[in-house]
Amino acid sequence: MTRLEDLYNRAGQSPWLDNLKRSYLSSGRLAELVSSGVRGLTSNPTIMAKAIAVGEDYDEEFSHALASGQSVEEAYWDLVISDVSGALGVLRPVFEASEGGDGFVSIEVAPSLAHDTEGTIKSARDLHERIAQANLLVKIPATREGLPAIKAMIAEGRSINVTLIFSLERYREVVEAYLSGLESFVSGGGDASKVASVASFFVSRVDTEVDRRLEEIAKDRAGTPAGALALEMRGTAAVAQARLAYKAYLELLSGARWEALERAGARRQRPLWASTSTKNPAYGDLVYVDSLVAKDTVNTMPEETIDLYLDHGTAVAISQADLATAERNFERLAECGIDVAKVAEVLETEGVDAFAASFDDLIGKLQEKADAIAKRR
Repeated sequence: MTRLEDLYNRAGQSPWLDNLKRSYLSSGRLAELVSSGVRGLTSNPTIMAKAIAVGEDYDEEFSHALASGQSVEEAYWDLVISDVSGALGVLRPVFEASEGGDGFVSIEVAPSLAHDTEGTIKSARDLHERIAQANLLVKIPATREGLPAIKAMIAEGRSINVTLIFSLERYREVVEAYLSGLESFVSGGGDASKVASVASFFVSRVDTEVDRRLEEIAKDRAGTPAGALALEMRGTAAVAQARLAYKAYLELLSGARWEALERAGARRQRPLWASTSTKNPAYGDLVYVDSLVAKDTVNTMPEETIDLYLDHGTAVAISQADLATAERNFERLAECGIDVAKVAEVLETEGVDAFAASFDDLIGKLQEKADAIAKRR
């Protein structure tokens, strides 16, 4: 049994791969990772964009698409949908063996739609209808404009990966969108057991931003207890917030309201830990994996982190003592002057902007490639 299989079988956490590119399919690498215990996949638009624009794996298909009269952006979506469809096939046995619990592949709506509710609804619906496979999750960002789109899609019985969550407050709003969407779907005669969802909390980026602020505080208050506390609290925010999100999950998906949905066949919207590779070399290489093991959660990891976990990962679940420590650490961060709401606002804006910039850069590079192809004809 691999460490990934042990993570699922013993701790109840599903390891997913945070990447998709054509070579994973053509080389059999994705199938190999699935045989090692990977149980799902989230496509990373930044990495996928680089693979399409810079590599040669997509050139032939891209050229054919252009020759057929497609625009550069239309060709891009066909390339992505082709890869996602291939990955859905590789993971379909996991989906069937788990009776719809795992085996999912995610595709994201265009980043430009992050603040466009109606545009997001239209795009998410279109992606579900174009791909039409039961183990597909369409990613919708948890912006304020994204929340009603999430509710609307769940109310139509469509499975959604809610992405770019950076705060506990926004997470609670995401759960509310899921629950109210399910209630609408069930009241209209829908089969709740056919709807799946994950709520993707971005982890490491929280430490990156909070640590930067803590170091500024420590510099301003050098030689004081407050300055010393700020330095001591570096590297604690991300894990503390994710653990408190798990605590909120246990509270929100319980009680009479949830039980009524569960009787109708509803599945829990699992917390998903995203951005779990370690950015700061001073921290452990698996700090955002080993520290966030919990039943009924997902950890989506880039391939390098999966390899590290297969080598030396541990599957010790979050304890009540860990949750209490998380509460205390959040209190101490506030004592230092960290405003987690403002941190979340910055990270959401940066996240949306980064995905949009990656997409724009990709389209620009694809246009350059299209121009070069046209000159060779």
